[in-house]
Amino acid sequence: MNKFNLKSNYKPTGDQPTAIAQLVNGLEKGEKQQTLLGVTGSGKTFTMANIIAKRNAPTLVLAHNKTLAAQLFSEFKSFFPDNEVHYFVSYFDYYQPEAYIASSDTYIEKDSAINEEIDRLRHAATSALLTRRDVIIVASVSCIYGIGSPDDYSEMSIRVKLGERRIQDKFVRQLTDIQYNRNDIDFHRGTFRVRGDVVDVFPAGSDTAYRMEFFGDNIDRITQIDPLTGEILSEPDSVNIFPSSHYVTPKDKVNRAIVGIKKEFEERMAYFEKHDKFLEAQRLAQRTKYDIE
Repeated sequence: MNKFNLKSNYKPTGDQPTAIAQLVNGLEKGEKQQTLLGVTGSGKTFTMANIIAKRNAPTLVLAHNKTLAAQLFSEFKSFFPDNEVHYFVSYFDYYQPEAYIASSDTYIEKDSAINEEIDRLRHAATSALLTRRDVIIVASVSCIYGIGSPDDYSEMSIRVKLGERRIQDKFVRQLTDIQYNRNDIDFHRGTFRVRGDVVDVFPAGSDTAYRMEFFGDNIDRITQIDPLTGEILSEPDSVNIFPSSHYVTPKDKVNRAIVGIKKEFEERMAYFEKHDKFLEAQRLAQRTKYDIE
């Protein structure tokens, strides 16, 4: 099991050793809430780093805005350079919720812009949690919102091992099932490309790609590559490819959901039409049919 390895030129001093001992003791006793008091610059982050190292358990650090989360992420990253420290915040640069202004009969559609780099960091955080124990996630309050099923996200991942029997065409279909798109020209996150017996995959949570070389129906070689230059960075024996979206769902669940959505849709349409709410009925039909499709 991977352990936290705290690296610092300093040792706990002053009240810090007592605080660390008391907080760790409280965790071991099962205390649900503990508070560490301290003025700005008193070393609270360093104290928490020592507690994480002693406790050696996956840790969520919750900050109340992106700026503070980024600062804490940087500090914990410097304390634990050998471990998995990740940043998880809202990936919206811009978000306009849908709205309806009754006085002017104006409908404003939902609009948003997603920050691709933050989306990559969110995927990296998720995959780290599912594969290792020495993980610190520094997050804003956006982490309290649901992002799909962790079980589905984990179970639908593809584990590729060197030397194993794997049919290339089936592997490509598996990649499309977990929402990767084939793109032989513009190779970017969440895509794959196929060149003869070689399949390159650019995972959603990574800034490097993986190259799978097939020999017949076997994995002959796996290499981690720079997606821009093609430079070989390492040759792992196995690799986990996690879905390109947090909202990936097995087909049987989707099919069950669609049946229920159609049933409820018919009930609501009948209600709106009965009460002469034709505008609401039209909006419901537009959105529901689009989502089902």
